[in-house]
Amino acid sequence: MAPPGLIHSSLGHSETGESPQHLGSGDIMSGEESASPSAIQISRIMRPDDANIAGNVHGGTILKMIEEAGAIISTRHCNSQKGETCVAALARVERTDFLSPMCIGEVAHVSAEITYTSKHSVEVQVTVMSENILTGARRVTNKAALWYVPLSLKNVDKVLEVPPLSYTRKEQEEEGRKRYEAQKLERMETKWKNGDVMQPSINPEPYTVSYSQSTLIHLVGPSDCTLHGFVHGGVTMKLMDEVAGIVAARHCKTNIVTASVDAINFHDKIRKGCVITISGRMTFTSNKSMEIEVLVDADPVALHSQGRYRAASAFVTYVSLSKEGKTLPVPQLLVSRPGSGLRGGSRQKLALVVLTLLLFYGP
Repeated sequence: MAPPGLIHSSLGHSETGESPQHLGSGDIMSGEESASPSAIQISRIMRPDDANIAGNVHGGTILKMIEEAGAIISTRHCNSQKGETCVAALARVERTDFLSPMCIGEVAHVSAEITYTSKHSVEVQVTVMSENILTGARRVTNKAALWYVPLSLKNVDKVLEVPPLSYTRKEQEEEGRKRYEAQKLERMETKWKNGDVMQPSINPEPYTVSYSQSTLIHLVGPSDCTLHGFVHGGVTMKLMDEVAGIVAARHCKTNIVTASVDAINFHDKIRKGCVITISGRMTFTSNKSMEIEVLVDADPVALHSQGRYRAASAFVTYVSLSKEGKTLPVPQLLVSRPGSGLRGGSRQKLALVVLTLLLFYGP
């Protein structure tokens, strides 16, 4: 029997038996020796405990569902050929856009497709669609790209080789290789910041970075982990979204909603029993949106041989909403010097996010 709320799980087919339109299952297929599908869809009804304080589905809940779909399809693919058994571990989440809010009572259809494989990694493209089961109306709410690496079950520090995909067009493989090289370069660029630590400030002024800076401490338990004792990537993403939401709410003192996740990099695995510290701080504000940096540090308290380490990092964009769900102006961030805290390209990215949100929420 399916878990409560799980409506459907298929190998690339919807409830009607038709392939999801956006998957393009005829373009990419598994290798000749592989029996794994290149696309799947899972669905779940959104319950009241999935809601945020504004009444819509929590952004962290959607991120968790996206990761679960990606983990399923990538693990299946990586075990599709004879060899050492493995589990696919989340290494990076590319930019994830929240195109429109999802409501409680709607059904979330999460479609995942493997679009590229390198020697040691798998790219999964995910699209989330909401369905009003009373009217049958559907709309796309999220799009994301995730990268996984296969880790041996005998030795989780060992990265295995990935079974190759077969492509109907050579351009697909070339485009995938370009995306792989780009994300690899960006991951390398984030490593220099892994020593950053967010220090608390005494009596900070309103609308400064220190004023809204927030920290959450969480003990990793069995319910947070896979069968192999490591934290689900989706659990980490949900906690990161919660902390970013607290930072945004403290700064605006209004309802807030996740607009996009720029990128989430997973630098190291988190084991069961670790104490993780999730810290968030405001890095930039425009008239309609806020950019927040989130860092995750893990402390394996039971292992004296290993000290505290950086496990993940991300940038998340939020918007401020009125009680009627309309976008509100964001109080400007007070910084010590012009441009401090602003990453290169943030203004352009935030402008695109704001334009998309204005089309849905209105001015």
